[in-house]
Amino acid sequence: MDKNFYITTPIYYPSAKPHMGHAYTSILADFFARIKTIQGYNVFFLTGTDEHGQKIQRAAEKEGMDPLKFCDEISKTFQNLSKTLNLTNTDFIRTTETRHAKSVIDLWKILEKKGEIYLSKYSGWYAVSDEAFYNEDEIENKDGRKFSKISGSIVEWVEEESYFFRLSKWEKPLLKFYEENPDFILPESRKNEVISFVKSGLKDLSVSRKSLSWGIKVPSNPDHVIYVWLDALTNYLSALNYPNKEDHLFKNFWPADVHLIGKDILRFHAVYWPAFLLAANLKPPKKVYGHGWILSGEEKMSKSKGNILDPLEIISKYGLDPLRYYLIKEVSFGNDGSISKDKLESCINSDLANNYGNLCQRVISFAEKNTNSEVPKYGKFNKEDLIILAKFKKNYDFLLKSIDEQNINGYVNFVVNSLFDANKYFNDQEPWKKKNDIKRLNTIVYVSLDLIRKITILLYPIIPGTAVRVLKIFDIKENDISFQSVKENEILNINFKLKKIDILFKKIEKK
Repeated sequence: MDKNFYITTPIYYPSAKPHMGHAYTSILADFFARIKTIQGYNVFFLTGTDEHGQKIQRAAEKEGMDPLKFCDEISKTFQNLSKTLNLTNTDFIRTTETRHAKSVIDLWKILEKKGEIYLSKYSGWYAVSDEAFYNEDEIENKDGRKFSKISGSIVEWVEEESYFFRLSKWEKPLLKFYEENPDFILPESRKNEVISFVKSGLKDLSVSRKSLSWGIKVPSNPDHVIYVWLDALTNYLSALNYPNKEDHLFKNFWPADVHLIGKDILRFHAVYWPAFLLAANLKPPKKVYGHGWILSGEEKMSKSKGNILDPLEIISKYGLDPLRYYLIKEVSFGNDGSISKDKLESCINSDLANNYGNLCQRVISFAEKNTNSEVPKYGKFNKEDLIILAKFKKNYDFLLKSIDEQNINGYVNFVVNSLFDANKYFNDQEPWKKKNDIKRLNTIVYVSLDLIRKITILLYPIIPGTAVRVLKIFDIKENDISFQSVKENEILNINFKLKKIDILFKKIEKK
């Protein structure tokens, strides 16, 4: 069985400071990276910054700064965000690094040598904020200006000499590839959108710009800069030391298991990227998952609208794990979702403080008073004990399938339902009424402690900081967390002295 797993976020455009959309994608990728790690996989988790192109050049000019110095400063804020979000990323790639330029130039030379790239003239609509070209039918007029119907960004007419990639040649091979790899694009609605776009007819793609200087030069013609998306997409290879195909990283981790992206950049990842790779005789990634947006109210966040949600402000007020939990549980994966103070506070109170925190507090406090803070020696399991313990083994394959199919909603629903069941079990069994039946009291405490262990392991990829604190009461260290142990019973050490636990989540008093 292949025990390597490679997951990526898109590399973020550092023309402005990070917002909630960046945090959302990174947290989702970290969820999968952590869960695969505790399943015993060798995980390579990549994130980074995309630092070339006209948008960056103009933003740097506006600040009166050298583009590289500008990127150094803003890229640092994204690197700091990775630490603040408690990400387990293996690498952080910057497209201004030498290792990246080496990969891009090699890929360009292969495409050029194979006749996949030719020199001509481009004339058409270009959106600087998207670094994207749009067809005439993708443009609309508003208040005397032209906008992309897809992104809402302002477009401008561009006419210049340009290198083109023979994208039109790859229309049928791409459709064949999608048919042979039905899970390549998820969710299903996004796949239909991409197939419809490709079937409508592909035009050759402009892959260089002559009117700007900030980027990687075309090796055979330094008057041209390589188009920012051909440059940016190659980051997924350059982090694995491509073009050295014998390097252990490339051999073990390519093709990527999942490119996790926002739905607005699906075309680049699901059409252009596999076409570039197929043209260069390289394998495309196994899967591209285009998730929805995090909305501010009912609108997509944008600098121009002034509705950017700052994840750092929310973390500072509510803590990291509550934000991670909210984004993973409350936003239906694949769809758009919004975040509000009221919803976040309700989620903290009901799920984290009342449901999970209260279960841990009650059971540990009861054990402290009635079993000398020790994991008690249990008696014979009754029907109720066996049913609730068996639930995890019974659903183990479902959980594995949910993870592999990126069915976060199914996974989270199981965890939340298990929490309700665990609280109900403790209430219904009434161990406080069993002081004359020590064997039964001990068994209830043992089962309840084991439920906390199992649920906490399942919560670890979602709220890692809190989960690690809870598992410490059983002396389970982060490096020793095993996903497989969720389906196993009777593995807590009898007479082990439980560590004390503080309040996990403070209830928020709502005005």
